[in-house]
Amino acid sequence: MKKFIAATRNRGKLKEIGEILKDFPFEVISMEQAGITRDIEEYGKTFEENALIKAEEVYKLTGEMVMADDSGLEVDFLNGAPGIFSSRFAGEGATDEDRNNKLLSMLHGVPFEKRRARFVCAIAVVLPGGNHFTVRGTCEGYIATEPRGNNGFGYDPLFFMPEYNCTTAELEPEHKHRISHRGKALRLMVEKLRELKWNEEPL
Repeated sequence: MKKFIAATRNRGKLKEIGEILKDFPFEVISMEQAGITRDIEEYGKTFEENALIKAEEVYKLTGEMVMADDSGLEVDFLNGAPGIFSSRFAGEGATDEDRNNKLLSMLHGVPFEKRRARFVCAIAVVLPGGNHFTVRGTCEGYIATEPRGNNGFGYDPLFFMPEYNCTTAELEPEHKHRISHRGKALRLMVEKLRELKWNEEPL
């Protein structure tokens, strides 16, 4: 089974990655399990750049196959904000609730049809030997006027999908993984690994 270091400290992301990849022959381990305890500075200008920065840094430290994702929320009314700053939107040390409350305050009074948004997930993979690639998955929706649902994490309680008449925090995990930005990006990642015939082993 291939060992795959997921370059993130976000427990929600680690849980989702493990659940989505459970049917593939990967042993997903965290940075801490790989012996990496320091933070990695994200100084890129795009989701792809930040993901690759994290993946390459962890690869340099371990020499193992690494994947890193950089994901966030883009709101059209806010000209794409919070974007790559989604996790830092309400300042260092802020909670998911803090970030959601700030977003709601910025969209106060904005009609539903102008609250269009999307989740974006860029995944970078660095393979043994140093070759790398990136993929991107997106999920379209709107920002609700109040939080709904207890599943998921981050902005999930505010991300409303009209076709399902619920937020992503109200979806069952299996359903969410099929349609989410991270689920789409991870499946594209697996397809790319198959194309590359990495390690000449079936995935």
